[in-house]
Amino acid sequence: MAFLNSKMLIAVSAIVLVCALIYNKRLYDLRQERMDRVLHGLLRAEKKVGVDRNTRIALGFGGCEDIFVDAQEVLSKMNLSAVSDPEHVTDIMSDLDFVKIFSYFFNAGAAAERYVENNTFFSEVAAAARDSTSARFELGGNAPAMARRLAMEGAEILLGARFTEETLKSLPESIKVLGKPLDVNELHIILEYSAGSIWGNYSASRANRFIIHSDKSNPFLDTLEDLERELPSFDPSVLVVGGLQMMDNFPFKEGVREERLRKLKDLLIATDRSTKTHFELASFSDENLMQEIVDSVVYYSDSLGMNEQELPNLVSILTNGKISLISDSKPRIATVLDQMRTVFNLLKDTEETDGKRKLTRLHVHTLAYQAILTTKGSEWKNTMAAAAKASLTANRHVCGSNFIDTEKAKILMDDSFSTSSVDAAADRIPLEEQRPVSCWSEDEFNICIAPVLVCTEVFQTGGGGDNISSAGLLYQI
Repeated sequence: MAFLNSKMLIAVSAIVLVCALIYNKRLYDLRQERMDRVLHGLLRAEKKVGVDRNTRIALGFGGCEDIFVDAQEVLSKMNLSAVSDPEHVTDIMSDLDFVKIFSYFFNAGAAAERYVENNTFFSEVAAAARDSTSARFELGGNAPAMARRLAMEGAEILLGARFTEETLKSLPESIKVLGKPLDVNELHIILEYSAGSIWGNYSASRANRFIIHSDKSNPFLDTLEDLERELPSFDPSVLVVGGLQMMDNFPFKEGVREERLRKLKDLLIATDRSTKTHFELASFSDENLMQEIVDSVVYYSDSLGMNEQELPNLVSILTNGKISLISDSKPRIATVLDQMRTVFNLLKDTEETDGKRKLTRLHVHTLAYQAILTTKGSEWKNTMAAAAKASLTANRHVCGSNFIDTEKAKILMDDSFSTSSVDAAADRIPLEEQRPVSCWSEDEFNICIAPVLVCTEVFQTGGGGDNISSAGLLYQI
C-alpha cells in the first residue's frame, strides 16, 4: 500500500508540474502578445512622421571621449569597497570621497555626473577603466551625443564642441564642428550597473550610471564664441544647449563662471525668434550654479528636456531655491505630471522682454515612459509621434540595436494611470495596447504619454537621455 501511495504521489506531482509548465508558458505567450501589440502601436505612431532632410539644428557645448565600463569591475580592480555611511560629497578628492558619493547614488539607483578635482585619483580610475574587459569607447558629451543621433535621423548639424583631429574624422559629414581641435580628448568615465546589482549591502533599484570627469576645457564653454559667429548664417530651426553640468563644482577663478553664463545668455538673447531654443538639463549639485542657469538659460528657452531625477530638482530650485539631489528613480506618472504642470505654470507666463521666452514644450524621459507637454497653438507639432519616437529610441539605445526584440524587453508602466496625484477628480487613463500613446488636452496644453519597452539586456545607459530627447525634439520641429 505504501508503495502504491508513493507511486500515486509521484504521478500527482508530475501532473502538477506539467500543469504549472503549461500555465507559465501560457502566461509567457500572453505577455509576448501584449508586448508585440504595444511595439506595433509605437511603430505605427513613429512612422506617421518623416524627417525633412533640410532640417538644421545647432548644438553646444562640450565634447569628450566616453569610456563605458562595468562599475563593479572597476571598483574591484581598485580594491574599493562600499561604505556604511554613503553621503553626497561636493569635492571628490580621494578614493573615500568617491566611494561615499558612488554609494549614495548607487543605493538610490540614480544617475549622476560629477567633477573630480584630484587629477591623480582620476588618472587611477581611468587606468582601471581602460584595463577592464568591459571597456568600450564612444564619442561623448551631451551636445555631441545629441548631434550624432540627430544626424543619424537625417538632420544637418552645427556643433560647438572640441575633439582631436582623429576624432573629427569619424563624425558624419552632416555634422559641422566648430572649435579649435584638441591635442587629447577630454575623458569621461561612465561607470554603469544593471538593475539588481549588488555592492556591499546595497542593491541598485534600476540600471543606471555614475559619471566622473576632470575636464579642463568644457567647463568654460569655449566654443561659445564660435557658435555665436556661425549661428546667424546657419539659421537653424532649433538651438540646443547642453553640457552645462561640466561647470558644476569646477574650481573657476572668481567671476569666470558668471561671465561665461552671461555670454551664453547674450547668445540666447541674440538668437532670432524663428529659431526655437531647447535646454537639456543634467545632474547639478551646486545651488548657486543651478540658480544662475535658471536666470541665464531656462528663462530664455522655449523647450526643456530632463529625466525623472532632474525634474524634481528643477521644481525645487524654481519653488524654493534649493537643490534636490535624490528623488524617486521610478516615479508614478501622476507625480511626474503634477511636477510638469508646476514647471509649466511657473514659466509659461515669462514676460517676453530682453530676449526671454515663454516655455511652450517640456519633455520628461523616464525609465518606464515618455511624457511630452506642448502649449496649445504653439509651433511644436506631432506630439504623439514624438513620444513614440522617444520611447522606441530608449530601447534602441540601451539595447544597442535598431531592432527591438520584445523577448529582451519589459513594460514597467502600469495598465492604467491617474493624471494627477493631488486632484481628486483626476481622470484615470488605461494603457491601450493597440494605441499605446495616450494623449489628452488640458486648459492650456496637450500631453502625450508613451510606454517604454524597457531593455532587459543592457548594452549602455550613458547617453540615453541625450538620444531620447533629441529624437523626440526632431519630430516636433
